[in-house]
Amino acid sequence: MEVVPFPHPALRYESKPIKAIDPDLERVVAEMFDLMYAAKGIGLAANQVALPYRLFIMNLAGDAAEKTEELVFINPRFLRRKGTAEAEEGCLSFPGLYGQVKRSAKVTIEAFNLKGECFEYALDELAGRAVQHEADHLDGVLFIDRMVDEDRRAKAGIVADYEAQFRRWQADGRYPSDDEIRRQLKALEPQ
Repeated sequence: MEVVPFPHPALRYESKPIKAIDPDLERVVAEMFDLMYAAKGIGLAANQVALPYRLFIMNLAGDAAEKTEELVFINPRFLRRKGTAEAEEGCLSFPGLYGQVKRSAKVTIEAFNLKGECFEYALDELAGRAVQHEADHLDGVLFIDRMVDEDRRAKAGIVADYEAQFRRWQADGRYPSDDEIRRQLKALEPQ
């Protein structure tokens, strides 16, 4: 398992709802936390590790020692959104790229945890921004899609460089073709 870089097709793949919580899913979540901490992140969506699951994880402390801060969001959905706030964001699939993004100032999200329990959080500031960022991944929406126009234009060349690098990796055999990746994702969808 690895954090896949843009424009890996998994990043634009619409995730499918998880139908069962089992030891395999628990293992996936544990590996995702390990990857997130290794990359110095605070959130990671299943799409970012090339899995088509409606699942993301968060630890706003970004510290593996802070286990009580770990949150798992399975099949999340937003119940309410309020206001607008703009702040800088980055993404583990775009290492080193940051830009201003407008999001809802406050959100209420509902999801299931690894015990199968439904929970609801009302969030704002960094927590609210992070859940919106990660939930977007599950629908194939990236933070570059939501960047303010000025930043999107200013960063277009950097985004093009990410794409060129990924295509070189495909040509070198590090990643299969986009069509093959999409076939793999379809085969991994929860049944």
